Amino acid sequence: MRLVATALPDVHIVESPVYSDDRGFFTEVFRSDEFAQMGLPTFYEQDNHSRSVRHALRGLHFQLNRPQGKLIRVVSGKVFDVAVDIRRSSSTFGKWVGVTLEAGDGRQLWIPPGFAHGFVVLSDFADVSYKCTTAYNAASERSISCKDPHLGIEWPLPEGVTALMSAKDVAAPMLAAAELFE
Repeated sequence: MRLVATALPDVHIVESPVYSDDRGFFTEVFRSDEFAQMGLPTFYEQDNHSRSVRHALRGLHFQLNRPQGKLIRVVSGKVFDVAVDIRRSSSTFGKWVGVTLEAGDGRQLWIPPGFAHGFVVLSDFADVSYKCTTAYNAASERSISCKDPHLGIEWPLPEGVTALMSAKDVAAPMLAAAELFE
């Protein structure tokens, strides 16, 4: 396994070798000793799995009081995954990074606490697995608009296609009006 830097210093891609043959493929997705060597968490309180259809956009989500670090992996399909720095004291506050993740590519995205997370589905459907460093806490859940022009996220949707979003995500506040980390 190796850690690959992104445009945001705290967000990393975890790459694992993928061993393929005529039977299929094999890859390690988690080893506590290697994660420890890379400086990543080795304990996760919760695992989530979501299935979404093409052009579904989930996010941008975070927990304010019990912030979650998330390790994102695509089990089937393909997504464009985004992390946004929402720590007001950070030199990269309001900046985002997007990474395409596809089933079987041996890549995961590590998003530490203090970042909002979202993704859009680029395939007919996608199954996304996320390991979280803390358990979900509904009272702590927050979101910011994935369409905030100040963020300028370039979601790779075909021209004229509207993302499929939950009512909660459509109503999410802009970054300037949201409760965030200091």
